[in-house]
Amino acid sequence: MVAAALAVIVGSLVGAGCRSAAPAGEGAPAPRPDAQPTPQMAATPEPAPAPRAETGRPRRAADVEFVHGMMAHHAQALAMTAMVPSRSRRDDLRALGQRIEVSQRDEIALMQRWLTARGERVPSVDPAHAHHMDPRQMPMAMPGMLTAAELQRLADAQGAAFDRLFLQSMIRHHEGALTMVAEYLAKPGAGQDTELFRFASDVDADQRAEIRRMRALLDAMARP
Repeated sequence: MVAAALAVIVGSLVGAGCRSAAPAGEGAPAPRPDAQPTPQMAATPEPAPAPRAETGRPRRAADVEFVHGMMAHHAQALAMTAMVPSRSRRDDLRALGQRIEVSQRDEIALMQRWLTARGERVPSVDPAHAHHMDPRQMPMAMPGMLTAAELQRLADAQGAAFDRLFLQSMIRHHEGALTMVAEYLAKPGAGQDTELFRFASDVDADQRAEIRRMRALLDAMARP
């Protein structure tokens, strides 16, 4: 009897010991899928992205500089075309001069609207004063611009001499505008304004076409 009682007591102690030796965490409730992570469970946060550099102001400055410069460039072209009716006797050259005048005036009006819409200064463009413009005082480098002395020489010419000098000078003037467009679009951040990019592209295409016409006229004039 005593031996049987001892066996029961020992068995109870052994069973209890086995239960206490179960692996840690066994039988613990599983974490809920929607449970918020504890500080130990949370992943290490990714570093915040560095703030982007402000590029709007440099881009706007390049845009405005280009527009101001091109307006002054166009104004001199108008001063040159204004000389054609009283100095040339060729109908084809007069038609070319009128075509250039119309396109340059339209583009000046477009540039004025572009500046106004963005709250920028709109410089006055007076072709009569453009006759005396000094390229060194322009808002940006002005390739192709004639000096005051060259403009005066053009104004003093007549007939065939004027025709040749006008075409040579306007070809150079147009090539300068192509250089201005290329230099503008090469600047970092320039050309992001859709309207201005389209305008610069149109200037490039139109003036290339006019250069071809003027070279053809020069060739025709050189033939006997």
